[in-house]
Amino acid sequence: MKTINQYDEFKEVTQSDEPVVIKFFAGWCPDCTRMDQWIDPIVQEYNNYDWYQINRDDVPDAATENDVMGIPSLLIFKNNEKLAHLHSANAKTPEDVKAFLAKNLK
Repeated sequence: MKTINQYDEFKEVTQSDEPVVIKFFAGWCPDCTRMDQWIDPIVQEYNNYDWYQINRDDVPDAATENDVMGIPSLLIFKNNEKLAHLHSANAKTPEDVKAFLAKNLK
């Protein structure tokens, strides 16, 4: 999973004509740390998509403009449009994430 460190980089990544998955997180977030313990096999399963992570505290504009209120959150973008958003309340288990990806990535 590649890390996005700047807003301009975020804007460039989301313009892809293929779906990209972006995980919003923060270093102080315990749920983010838990997700990190089980997300890698899911990233491997969906390795035909580009995966990114962005620290919402480092790039707050990206979080604000996409209504990322809770973390971790997974968002799918294509052609500069947010296609899907898995809010933190629904991103607690690998099964939650797999169901979200199966529904939103064809």
